[in-house]
Amino acid sequence: MKIIPVIDVLNGIAVHAIRGERKRYRPLRSVLCKSADPLDIALTFESLGFKSLYLADLDSILGKPANFDLYQQIIAETNLELMVDAGIADIIKAKKVLETGATKIIIGSETLNSLDFLNQVAKAFGEDKVVVSIDLKEGKLLSLSEAIKSMDTISFAQKLADIGISQIIVLDLSRVGTEHGINSAILENILEKTSLEVFVGGGITGIQELEELRKLGVSGALIATVLHNGKLKVDELKSNSFLA
Repeated sequence: MKIIPVIDVLNGIAVHAIRGERKRYRPLRSVLCKSADPLDIALTFESLGFKSLYLADLDSILGKPANFDLYQQIIAETNLELMVDAGIADIIKAKKVLETGATKIIIGSETLNSLDFLNQVAKAFGEDKVVVSIDLKEGKLLSLSEAIKSMDTISFAQKLADIGISQIIVLDLSRVGTEHGINSAILENILEKTSLEVFVGGGITGIQELEELRKLGVSGALIATVLHNGKLKVDELKSNSFLA
């Protein structure tokens, strides 16, 4: 199971994300890195042994210009595989993100207008380049599409599998930054009823929960808060074979 650290970028700097309440986000304070510069944090993650990085470009998600230069800097100065969520809702933006050298684009259900767009993206760039984030709040599916919002999580996941998506993230925004734990029942259901590769984020508490997720068959976990506050140590990840 992959452990993928997360950097949330707002106004060009790394911030501490809590419950998806973006107006309340403040510059990141981390025991791992004294700087809130996203590139410095990416370099720190690489030096600690992480191989991948998830970057949530909140500027772009909120309708401001995307931080393309930042993606390129991270790719140029590290060997990290970069997954980018930039609120992608059209083919042109998807292409621009991939042209920076990003390994994968994240299409969040929160900013998704239709399932047709996912079809287009998967065909245009290949399923290995596209990850769909099932964005939840208090367990409810978030989307700009009324048709998608009306679905339950399992039905949406099954629909994604039907159109050729192979990788998903289950992300409950109401749990982000809270350390309240993952809703494992949803994960079990998706893993049982689809062949999707499932990643999870939002509220992970520590090494014990990671062990449980690995046993469930989850492919990866997105982690921020417990790394930055020091409750989950890199040495723990290494001694439990989550990091080489």
